[in-house]
Amino acid sequence: RKGIKMPKVSVIVPIYNVEKYLEKCINSLLSQTLEDIQIILVNDGSKDNSGNIAKECEKNNKNRIIYVEKENGGLSDARNYGLKYATGDFIAFLDSDDYIEKNAYEEMYNKAIEENADYVECDFIWEFPNKIRVDKQYPYKNKKEMLSFVRVVAWNKLIKRQLITDNNLEFPKGLRYEDVEFTYKLIPFINKFAYVDKPFIHYVQREGSIANVQNERTAEIFTVLDNVIEFYKKIHMLDIDTREIIYLKIIRNFTFKEISQILGKNEEWARTKFYRGKLKLKESLKDEKWMWCS
Repeated sequence: RKGIKMPKVSVIVPIYNVEKYLEKCINSLLSQTLEDIQIILVNDGSKDNSGNIAKECEKNNKNRIIYVEKENGGLSDARNYGLKYATGDFIAFLDSDDYIEKNAYEEMYNKAIEENADYVECDFIWEFPNKIRVDKQYPYKNKKEMLSFVRVVAWNKLIKRQLITDNNLEFPKGLRYEDVEFTYKLIPFINKFAYVDKPFIHYVQREGSIANVQNERTAEIFTVLDNVIEFYKKIHMLDIDTREIIYLKIIRNFTFKEISQILGKNEEWARTKFYRGKLKLKESLKDEKWMWCS
């Protein structure tokens, strides 16, 4: 697009009914100390004033912002749509109700260049109405450790665009836990990962957001598990250890109560079937409706 030179980083921001938060999010991107940045705002069929806010921001910042709109298709669909417009050397995702520290992408990009990394991860801040909590990690020693401890969110990462395009990676449309599937499908192709020990992202907690709603769609985690396991089979990277790591990493994010609700069991059943907080897959779910564990 004329007016936007080849950027170092393309940031994809999916937008849906976030008029109260959007301007703060966009301003945090426009304030980035990294100058060569492309901001892609994807209006996923918003029904509030989000679209007008985004268009006004583009109007005043045509050298950095691309605004596109589409029919509502969900978070994954909006991110995938935005990827078509990305021309940066690296890709970042930021949710439109969150915001980011002004030096984030400069420091993460510099870290990628310094360490010849095609993946950079940073820490983030859980931002509640009355408190905050810093979510910290440490550098992964190898991919097995990354499989075990990676934070399965898309928005605290800087990813070499070529990794995504060369391997035809995308977010699964129509499923919750899209970040889980995307992250685990990305890991096998990472050549070098790096870590910046700073909490750059403000992960804003609000009522009604997807992350804070537990409902019947919570069971979609098992579909995501199926998809990830089949993918690892396809690329011949599924040994016994990897299979167990993926299962336990994903499932341990749920409480006993949530697992029991998903499987239609009582909470005591879930506790019994979890040994010291770890899911004994073959024993607990054998012959149950979730046949992915066999």
